[in-house]
Amino acid sequence: MSSTDVMVSRDRRIATVARSVRLVPALLASALTLSGCDGGVHGTPGGSGVRDPYFPKAGNGGYDVTHYALRLTYDPDAHHLTGTATVTARATQDLSAFNLDLDGLEVDRVTVGGETARWNRAGQELTVRPHTDVDRDDTFRVTVRYSGAPGTVTDPDGSREGWLRTSDGVLALGEPTGSMTWFPGNHHPSDKAAYDLTVSVPQGLRAVSNGELRGERTARGRTTYVWHTGEPMASYLATLAIGRFDISRSRTPDGLPVYTAVDPAEAGASRPVLRRIPEVLRWAERRFGPYPFSSTGAIVDRAADLGYALETQNRPVFPGAPDVTLLVHELAHQWYGDSVSPKSWRDMWLNEGFATYAEWLWEEDHGGKTAQETFDALYSDDSSDTDDPSDTDDSSDTEEAGESVWAFPPADPPSAARISDAPVYWRGAMVLQKVRQTVGDERFWRILKGWAAEYRHGNADTADFTAYVEKQAPGEDFEAIWEDWLYGEGKPERP
Repeated sequence: MSSTDVMVSRDRRIATVARSVRLVPALLASALTLSGCDGGVHGTPGGSGVRDPYFPKAGNGGYDVTHYALRLTYDPDAHHLTGTATVTARATQDLSAFNLDLDGLEVDRVTVGGETARWNRAGQELTVRPHTDVDRDDTFRVTVRYSGAPGTVTDPDGSREGWLRTSDGVLALGEPTGSMTWFPGNHHPSDKAAYDLTVSVPQGLRAVSNGELRGERTARGRTTYVWHTGEPMASYLATLAIGRFDISRSRTPDGLPVYTAVDPAEAGASRPVLRRIPEVLRWAERRFGPYPFSSTGAIVDRAADLGYALETQNRPVFPGAPDVTLLVHELAHQWYGDSVSPKSWRDMWLNEGFATYAEWLWEEDHGGKTAQETFDALYSDDSSDTDDPSDTDDSSDTEEAGESVWAFPPADPPSAARISDAPVYWRGAMVLQKVRQTVGDERFWRILKGWAAEYRHGNADTADFTAYVEKQAPGEDFEAIWEDWLYGEGKPERP
């Protein structure tokens, strides 16, 4: 609203003018009051989706989440979830409305800043219209009360995630979009936040999540667990395991808390491997730099036909007793994928290529094949010398390992169904070995650690990585590596 200078005559003979002038402030005040009460006057709706190249409806525009406070009650026998999610966010534009991702479940009430807000549903989109517009840079809180029977999501590659029922409870997994089946939020890896989760389950069951256990109390036949995740976390890395578990609490020699939860049927086979968590972390810190989180551990559960492990933050999830190679892979993700998270799902190789290369380094450092020998075996199409990536994460199963490596460039999967295929894992790792060949070991170790430090608790894409490498080795020519190995179609010629 523009201002107007009003010149008032002091001549009492012009009484009508004076009376008019005295009315101006009141009229202005009235106009301002009406404007403040009329929601949606100056703001615009936030975007539904962040236009991810493979999951365009995932995430939402117009705000940045800083914290999730989730209060859940779950009854496995009835398969019923009751939840209250309070999402704290900062507006990145003037907002007349904004969206949250929520798949299924019934919404009972929505408030913004304590005031009842209008809302509507369309597929996975929960559109919220606050009573008053939210100004850019303002922090606001939206609270959603919801309930129902959580479901699962089947990905384009056929894998399942979401609220996965087990024989004695549930296992909630989120990569890439499953977290929206059990809480509303901005479900894209580009928006990371802290979490506090309070969950009530029938007495006798345990509820295990990310971060640190801050409280546990039992009353009237139910046990309530309180979990806190202080470091930023992408929603696809959030997990919740409800069931009967053998719990182990310990600390690494450096004092890092270790919390493991294992299904009793898997306890005997899991124990020897999980005892090596401190050893693996000590090795990983030498290679990748300081561990980026305030606790560690693992969850070993049994979910029918799960078929993959996942690098859920602080404590990876395994669908059965892992071997040490799988443990190395998922713990390496705590640096590459969890702390340094992708800006979009096109950048999946920055997760999986690095974690696969960590396997190669572990073998090299423990008397096995060198990373170069593993590289050579892959290049020679000797599939007998390589592991199927489906043994380490949710990649597609293939019997022709050597040929599948060259199906597409790791930095540009052809579709959402292929973001976990062999090139993302193996050829992604081969890109790192090519960088190592170019810069030499000493500089390469600095690049591995520096990359994890530069984007610690943040997001990065492939362009960020190539620029970082070139900056660390300004005298080297990486053009052929990027063009042929990272973005090139088919099998590159070997020098």
